[in-house]
Amino acid sequence: QVHLVESGGGLAQAGGSLTLSCVASGDISETNSMAWFRQHPGDERDLVAISISGGATHYVEAVRGRFTISRDNTWNTVYLQMNSLKPEDTAVYYCSYKPGNDWGRGTQVTVSS
Repeated sequence: QVHLVESGGGLAQAGGSLTLSCVASGDISETNSMAWFRQHPGDERDLVAISISGGATHYVEAVRGRFTISRDNTWNTVYLQMNSLKPEDTAVYYCSYKPGNDWGRGTQVTVSS
């Protein structure tokens, strides 16, 4: 079993930056992917960015060029650097290991205009 804890959410102004962190503990392997999802009120949880085994990354169009996902060299922490924030980035952000299999409890990001 994997336990995930997100941190780093909060309030930012449009155009600002935030960095989210997610620490994973338990049965972690560098061969498994980690990802960030977000959920707007009333909507489903959607993929934002994924870090794939081997170092490849993928971003949804809405955040490409503004957000960066990375993992540290212990492979148990994943980050989401969010730049040029927009009000539509306001959501609860969730970390996921083996995306869709294990979830954190989420961290709120609010971007004011």
